[in-house]
Amino acid sequence: MKLTTQQIDQLYTFTRQHYVEWYDVQSEIVDHLANAIETQWQENLKLTFDEVLNKEFGKFGVFGFMDVVEKRQSILSKKYNHLVFNHFKEFFRLPKIVLTLAIIFLLFKILKFNFFNEFIFVGIFIFYLGFLMIEFFKSNKIKKAKQKANQKKWLFEEIINQYGSFSGALGMPFYILIQFSTHAERYMVSDYWYFMVSFMIVIVAIINYILFRIIPLKATAYLLETYPEYKFVKS
Repeated sequence: MKLTTQQIDQLYTFTRQHYVEWYDVQSEIVDHLANAIETQWQENLKLTFDEVLNKEFGKFGVFGFMDVVEKRQSILSKKYNHLVFNHFKEFFRLPKIVLTLAIIFLLFKILKFNFFNEFIFVGIFIFYLGFLMIEFFKSNKIKKAKQKANQKKWLFEEIINQYGSFSGALGMPFYILIQFSTHAERYMVSDYWYFMVSFMIVIVAIINYILFRIIPLKATAYLLETYPEYKFVKS
């Protein structure tokens, strides 16, 4: 006995009621539940839809579908990190490595021989803070527009929009500049510290460029690669 379209819709509603808000994870769970229910019916046709559903849901344990969500989130987060790492490696291959090293060297020279480092730090701080505010504002605006349009949520799309596990590292330049300014006298005795600060600032700038520019521009392609049905559901 096969499930009807109405019963499939009930399963989607059931997953949403149990705090699964992403369509791709919902589909994975619904597919599992549908197969389990149809298998149960093959053994006992007297069981009702609700009886079998509750029985199968009980197999997920105390936390319900949360384990499924966390496992899927872990897999997609690793996928996202892999994408970021692949783009990052490109900046240390020809021809981009030439530009990367040139920027690091230029920043090193500016920090070492400029007597207005504090103004440079403030300038970098203001620029970076403004950049983050603009990008977060744009991201929030897109998110609200999708919610208003009642579009389906996709877990990988949300990971991309929230910058995966890198979101917590976006404030790293602030930490670097504060440390450098606080211990400037000690750092200034060695070219090593100037180089390390220059290197770290450029590295973080590259990561931010990847997170905010490269991956969002290719997001649709990555989503289609992950979800072949994404094109049809979005259209």
